[in-house]
Amino acid sequence: MTMEQAVIKLVRQALEEDVGCGDLTSLACFQPDTIKAGIVAKSDGVLSGLTPAQLVFGIVDSANQIRVLSGDGDPFRAGDRIVEIEGLNQTILTAERTALNFMAHLSGVATLTSRFVRAVTDVEGRCRILDTRKTTPGWRYLEKQAVIHGGGMNHRLGLYDMMLIKDNHIASAGSIAAAVKQAREYLATRDFRLQFGNTGESIEIEVEVTTEAEITEAIEAGITRLLVDNQSPESLRHLVRLARELNPRVRLEASGNVTLDNVAEIAACGVDFISAGALTHSAPACDFSLKVLG
Repeated sequence: MTMEQAVIKLVRQALEEDVGCGDLTSLACFQPDTIKAGIVAKSDGVLSGLTPAQLVFGIVDSANQIRVLSGDGDPFRAGDRIVEIEGLNQTILTAERTALNFMAHLSGVATLTSRFVRAVTDVEGRCRILDTRKTTPGWRYLEKQAVIHGGGMNHRLGLYDMMLIKDNHIASAGSIAAAVKQAREYLATRDFRLQFGNTGESIEIEVEVTTEAEITEAIEAGITRLLVDNQSPESLRHLVRLARELNPRVRLEASGNVTLDNVAEIAACGVDFISAGALTHSAPACDFSLKVLG
């Protein structure tokens, strides 16, 4: 299934959940008539979710005419009109809540991401804000697109496009060196090529580390990307210095209990990336409403 097909499926499921066999109130209260309506922002933020919102109106009634006035990734202010729709009153009101739900949540993700990005903008270096796999089931592609719209960067889409060797993998293998060896051996197998449809050279390997010994072992194993997890700023600065001494080109990612209050301090420790699950699992929704214009 392509990403586009997955989004269409999600939109159809959302409509089935909300509309079922029909919108009782609109069918009872409205005589069919053509109206014009607008989606208006009721809070400030960064826009995301236009694609599923447009799909909602189009799936409910293919005759709905949709005019988008802003783009995903654009900032908006309370009172801004984002979208205009012209069509039957019954179908526009039927689609309203589902479309607004997509825009509210995804714009919330983009808005929170933009706040994290701004928080590290003035820090020396070029630290990038990453998302994680802590996403709403079924919404991952849209939420990760919302992170991009907010100026962030995707870590990995899923378990299939990157290797991240974490503590449980290391414990099972017996050591970091053994886990890295097993990972590389698997990437060279025919089974890998057949199942994943590419070559091992295209798969990046990252290793989670928490101590000096683990950093040394991972870098000696040839790993060039490290996830340094759950460190105090003092400890993180020390581990970053050690890693750079061992390999100046190693890329370092910090994670664990990242908030808007501490993200700039973490960035100042010299890491290349900071990953934050809060971008997708704790983003407050933005507020939009649909108003009949005539």
